[in-house]
Amino acid sequence: MHFHGTEVRQRALTLLRGGTKNADVARKLNVPLGTISYWKHVDRAKRGECPGRPDPKCPRCDGRELNARAYAHLLGLYLGDGHISHYSAHRTPNLMIALDDAWPGVQGEAETSMRRVFPDNATCRVRRKGCHNIKVYSLHLTCLFPQHGPGKKHERHIALEAWQQKIVDAHPWEFIRGLIQSDGCRITNWTTRLVGGERKRYEYPRYFFTNKSDDIRKLCGDALTRVGVEWTTTARGTDPYNISVARKASVALMDLHVGPKH
Repeated sequence: MHFHGTEVRQRALTLLRGGTKNADVARKLNVPLGTISYWKHVDRAKRGECPGRPDPKCPRCDGRELNARAYAHLLGLYLGDGHISHYSAHRTPNLMIALDDAWPGVQGEAETSMRRVFPDNATCRVRRKGCHNIKVYSLHLTCLFPQHGPGKKHERHIALEAWQQKIVDAHPWEFIRGLIQSDGCRITNWTTRLVGGERKRYEYPRYFFTNKSDDIRKLCGDALTRVGVEWTTTARGTDPYNISVARKASVALMDLHVGPKH
């Protein structure tokens, strides 16, 4: 994909504001017609000249009401399997949550939360091998997800801002469910014991949350502690990748508020 610099874009806007037709500007500057049309639309919108509905408002910038419960769930999904993409300087960034096709119910919950957090923005699903990317486009994604930044999440510091922590404190189970649905699972472990000289097999459920980021695992652990769930850290080799919930009472709490993927 060819990216056009700000100088080319400004020359195009100067011509467009002077009345030059889109097609003539495209030919003169050797820029695709669709790009010229998009630049013109964004420029007119910024100057309040576009007909139709206004640009969607942002809870952080414009004070629009935010669905806090849905946001807590979406934040958990984002910290697990989400990222924000910027294709180029003149295109709207998108939030994408990659979710396995084995769990269509989780995909549906993710899209529902996305729509509730961004009620004026369209969502979509993009098919990939074995999964779907649940996406929403918005100019205000980094306002709502300030954890976005260059590089992988586990290679940089991840911390919630005060307003995010307030939401997570108010809706911890939604946050936990988003984390588990993205980077966690409910499995059935088994062991054997000698009973009366006979070896018997016992099965028991447990939850795992697996993430390479120490910061994100801490956020998960803090939320679990807040709701009374006992947990431990288990290692993969020498790295403490997993949070494990195995005690019967804590698993029962998780089953009540989170449940297995579906």
